[in-house]
Amino acid sequence: MRLLLVAVGRARPGPERDLFEHYRRRLGWSLDLREVEEKRPLPAAERILREGSLLLAAVPSGWPLVVLDERGKGLDSEGLAGRLGDWRDHGRAEMAFLIGGADGHGQAVRERADLLLSLGLMTWPHMLVRAMLGEQIYRAECILANHPYHRPRLNLAD
Repeated sequence: MRLLLVAVGRARPGPERDLFEHYRRRLGWSLDLREVEEKRPLPAAERILREGSLLLAAVPSGWPLVVLDERGKGLDSEGLAGRLGDWRDHGRAEMAFLIGGADGHGQAVRERADLLLSLGLMTWPHMLVRAMLGEQIYRAECILANHPYHRPRLNLAD
């Protein structure tokens, strides 16, 4: 599989970038990172539109699009793996993930999404989200390959 992460902002050297790179190196799948940035001091509504345009322009036509959004669907690791596996098994060998700026995504980006994905109700720093997403993509690859990295939760109530 060929994956693309398009994110608003430039990652500086540091532990968050190192952690993202750690999981990217572990992947058997290809994961490219494209960073986009609007440097002009625009009002928030204009900045959201501009960032959305930059994000969408960085994604090749026809690729399934996973947009990380606080209003998105919360999936567990198996659910994300299942979704990626379904796309893969139906001939979609490429997909893109979008991480927006501090003010989130505009309607045009959300409407283009094949999946709006939430990493939970808490707010996370955008650079840490890259690392968390990298780990979940690696975990999804392991789940789909029946690799022992992922251990499903035991149901101790039985």
